[in-house]
Amino acid sequence: MSERFEESAVVENQEAETRPPPLFQVVLLNDDFTPMEFVVAVLQRFFGKGREQATQIMLRVHYEGRGVCGIYPRDVAASKVEQVSSYSREHQHPLQCVMEEA
Repeated sequence: MSERFEESAVVENQEAETRPPPLFQVVLLNDDFTPMEFVVAVLQRFFGKGREQATQIMLRVHYEGRGVCGIYPRDVAASKVEQVSSYSREHQHPLQCVMEEA
């Protein structure tokens, strides 16, 4: 009499290590030429900030040299940087917008 052993696959219950995608902060950099009102308008138009919050961020850019506009997934942050950069160039302002890993 032969015994038949069936190998059974043992599947370990492993939780997949899923991490949220990295987030990036979009930052405006100060320059000596872009008007403050233009910066406020950019923050309202592209980042949905109210007048008061846009003014606070603009003042941070002015006095501290940089101001965070928002934190987004990579593709959204890259799109915001491109939109702001294009809009600034169209209006002949040197306003710089960059993204950094948050």
